[in-house]
Amino acid sequence: MAADGILSQLYQRGYMLPGTAATPQLRARAASFAVPPAIRQRVVAGRMTAAWIYGCAGEPDRLALLVDASRRVSSLRSTRGCTLHEVRLGPFDVVSLGGLMVSSPLRTALDIALHVDAERALPALRKMLASPELDVRLRLLTLAVEATPRVPHKKAALEKLSALQEQPG
Repeated sequence: MAADGILSQLYQRGYMLPGTAATPQLRARAASFAVPPAIRQRVVAGRMTAAWIYGCAGEPDRLALLVDASRRVSSLRSTRGCTLHEVRLGPFDVVSLGGLMVSSPLRTALDIALHVDAERALPALRKMLASPELDVRLRLLTLAVEATPRVPHKKAALEKLSALQEQPG
């Protein structure tokens, strides 16, 4: 049906009608089909996957899934097409969209600043900061990075945020 133009591919096995706006809910729903149902409630789409869901990055090759450190991760290791990251998640770090748990916009921006190379991070962060519906503020994001205790790449994250301040567009 996609080859005939009846449907447009959104992500892997997710399709939509041509001309339909790809909303965060639709992108999250499409991504949820790539996550095995048995683990769907135990993982959170994060980093560049969440940025894609929010419409601020390109479609990911592999889904970046966050697993709270308090949960057992060993049973999830065989998940294909996904990269798992063990993290600590707070109560305000996760939202539900389209049947999938997704890191909140602020948590997503924080993780991108800390863990994604500048070449991919800066365009995504610019789009996130420019999206009023996401309500991510550069000052709050900078404070969040500064408040993060003893994490690798903190200095690099602050440099990325400083570059955003110097060149807003």
